[in-house]
Amino acid sequence: MGKNYDTITTPIREFIEHQKMFFVATAPLAGDGLVNVSPKGYDTLRILNETTVAYLDLTGSGVETMAHLKENGRMVMMFCAFDGRPNIVRLQGTGDAIEEGDPEWEELRPLFPDLKSARAIIRLRAHRISDSCGFSVPTFEYVDDRDTLLRYWDKASANDIRAYREKKNSKSLDGLPGVKPADG
Repeated sequence: MGKNYDTITTPIREFIEHQKMFFVATAPLAGDGLVNVSPKGYDTLRILNETTVAYLDLTGSGVETMAHLKENGRMVMMFCAFDGRPNIVRLQGTGDAIEEGDPEWEELRPLFPDLKSARAIIRLRAHRISDSCGFSVPTFEYVDDRDTLLRYWDKASANDIRAYREKKNSKSLDGLPGVKPADG
C-alpha cells in the first residue's frame, strides 16, 4: 500500500502537479494550541527541487500556517487524488515563511503568478515523502477555481491590504506573531 521515497520522483511530481487543491497542516508547540489545516488552490504551488516545494501564500482571514512556521517550522502538505487513480501523497518536514523584504523573496517571487494578495511564500523542505492508497477518498469533478478571493483583493488598495493584514494577520489565534509589520 504506502511507500516512502527519498525524493519527489517523477511520478510523485506529476501527481502533485495534477492536483487542483492541496492541504497544509501545522501546529504550535503548546499542547493546548490549535492545530491548523488549510486548503490551498489556484496555480500557486511550485516544486523547487527533489525535496523542496513552495506555494504563494495569499492574504486571508487567518495567519496560522505562517505563525506556526515562525515558531517551530513543523509542517505537512497533503495531496489527494479526487479524480483518476486513488492516491494520497504527504510531504512532511520543515517549513518557513518568506515575506517581502526577506533575502529570498526577490529570487522566488518571479516563479509564481502576479497576485496582488500575495503576502508570503511558504516553503517546505521535505524530510519524509510518502504515498498511501487513498481508496476511501471520494471522486469529484473539477469545475473551476473560485475567483472570489482574487477579485476581492484586486479591488483593494495597497493601504487597504496593509491595514487588513495588520488587523487580521499580525497574530495567530494562539497569539503567535504572524505577518511582519509593514515597516519591516
